[in-house]
Amino acid sequence: MDKHIKAPFDRDEVKKLKAGDYVYIDGIVYSARDAAHKRMYDSIMESGCYDASGTELYEKGIVPIDLNGNVIYYLGPTPAKPGQIIGSAGPTTSSRMDKYTPLILSKGLCGMIGKGKRSPEVINAIVDNKAVYLAAVGGAGALLSKCIKESEVIAYDDLGTEAIRKMRVENFPAIVVIDSEGHNLYETAVTDYLAAVSYTHLTLPTKLEV
Repeated sequence: MDKHIKAPFDRDEVKKLKAGDYVYIDGIVYSARDAAHKRMYDSIMESGCYDASGTELYEKGIVPIDLNGNVIYYLGPTPAKPGQIIGSAGPTTSSRMDKYTPLILSKGLCGMIGKGKRSPEVINAIVDNKAVYLAAVGGAGALLSKCIKESEVIAYDDLGTEAIRKMRVENFPAIVVIDSEGHNLYETAVTDYLAAVSYTHLTLPTKLEV
């Protein structure tokens, strides 16, 4: 089922998303890969503000964005060519962020866009924080970049392509992989496929009639 959702995400709207839904995102999305995640994670841990909310961490200058309700796209774009807003914008493998994600989610992050499976710890954190994990189409970076209408480096510019960017997207396509209840498309798709294969096998004729 195709759905449209605005970013930052509203948690009540996130609760309506189910694994397997096709969604189109409009609004503000931030890019951050493993180097940026590590820096935010280390800053939080070194600050000692373990119980602070994402908004409080931002106001104290501990993290460069207010994580509360926001969406992070695991993206490290290629350099933009003349006239381009951003270069190729395909997703990075999400497991690179797994070590840092539970803490980041606990500070209010509501959505993540990437590709590939997540660890059990991340899935539990998604459920605990009523967040959502979406997959962008790998190998379609040039097409996805056309959905990014504005892009600005706002933090960690020393990280180059891994700097944090604030991006405005329109009709950015993604698929819900892990919903707020923990349903996982990577698991249900396999189960559904095996069930379909089993059903087909059972209903095939045992011999041809002529």
